[in-house]
Amino acid sequence: MNRRAFLARGAAVTGVAASAGLATGANAQELAGQPWERVYGTGFTGYGQPSRFEQPVMRHIGRPYGDLAPGSGASLVPIESLDGIITPSGLHNIRSHSGTPDIDPKQHQLLLHGLVARPLMFSMDALWRYPMTTRTYFLECSGNSNRALAPQPAQVPAGAMHGNIACSEWTGVPLRMLLEEAGLLPQAKWLLAEGADSAHMSRSIPLEKAMDDALIALYQNGERLRPEQGYPVRLLLPGWEGNMSVKWLRRIKATEGPTHTKDETSKYTDLQPDGRALQFTFEMGVKSVITKPSSTMKLPRNGFYEISGIAWSGAGRIRRVEVSADGGATWTDAALTGEERPKSLVRFRLPWEWTGKEAVLQSRATDEKGQVQPTRTAWRAQYSPGNIYHNHSIVSWSVGADGSVKNVYV
Repeated sequence: MNRRAFLARGAAVTGVAASAGLATGANAQELAGQPWERVYGTGFTGYGQPSRFEQPVMRHIGRPYGDLAPGSGASLVPIESLDGIITPSGLHNIRSHSGTPDIDPKQHQLLLHGLVARPLMFSMDALWRYPMTTRTYFLECSGNSNRALAPQPAQVPAGAMHGNIACSEWTGVPLRMLLEEAGLLPQAKWLLAEGADSAHMSRSIPLEKAMDDALIALYQNGERLRPEQGYPVRLLLPGWEGNMSVKWLRRIKATEGPTHTKDETSKYTDLQPDGRALQFTFEMGVKSVITKPSSTMKLPRNGFYEISGIAWSGAGRIRRVEVSADGGATWTDAALTGEERPKSLVRFRLPWEWTGKEAVLQSRATDEKGQVQPTRTAWRAQYSPGNIYHNHSIVSWSVGADGSVKNVYV
């Protein structure tokens, strides 16, 4: 498991070529015989679509209340089917408590009030006139990977367990700019952010975060926000649990202390071993997941493969991802793409030769603050067995002698 050694070995190159199929006696004329090379291609479309030869890539949808509340639940990113670090807007994860509202941007307004010198009401046209900034950030639900806490490991694709995570390029107005215009009073230390969905989703936010990197987001991946991502305007708190990045944002209220809303008391608290519940664990922990190969996949033959996955940390940049093929006995550093971006996904890659023997694949991330992704056992020891939030423990996939990949607990 070493990239340099992999590239240096002639046998490795031969093995990869053999698995791909060697071209013998090929020439340019033989390459020009396909039907599509002899007909005029199709014309332009207003909005591009994937090739008809690609299998549709779809989100994993969870509806815990079924038809009684079809808009309550989550849609998870098929991370096992994607590459790179940007999640397509149409595959971005969704967490909704009361469905997606159909909001007319000409009627929607954002109120900024409370402990401010000048309460302000912003139309969408007014927000579009402010200077904007663009940043690439991940967005992860704090309940991501809670399925990996079940008594028995679920044999489902990686995205169905760990796909409540996505990464986009976000464009909008820094929240600090609006707060400064309103004139915060000295006693203002917190904010209340509230959404325009029927649940009026709301969370308390420390003022320090709001004045740091919080964004009033209007665009995602170059387009206007999708309705399911908060159209026409949402709050974005980079690196913090996704529930706090309130969608369909309708008001922000400056307050002296936290409001203790239903969404931060009855939910989104971490149960402790002594029976207490810990509030306001905002930052998402350092984490990684191998996406290829991963659960429910099958390696078709012995030979060379690339182990690939994603890593992230709410504390900032990922500085290291190690990969193990023996259940954590030994580790090898993977190559990273995107590590220069704070609070963004990083793609890691490592060549691996599978000889047909059983293996257990794991990844372990370290961020710029030196925080290391914990083992599953170590993470569980910190919390009550009933806790379902902030699971950022190491994920393990077993590879059987037949090439089948399964979810296992190590």
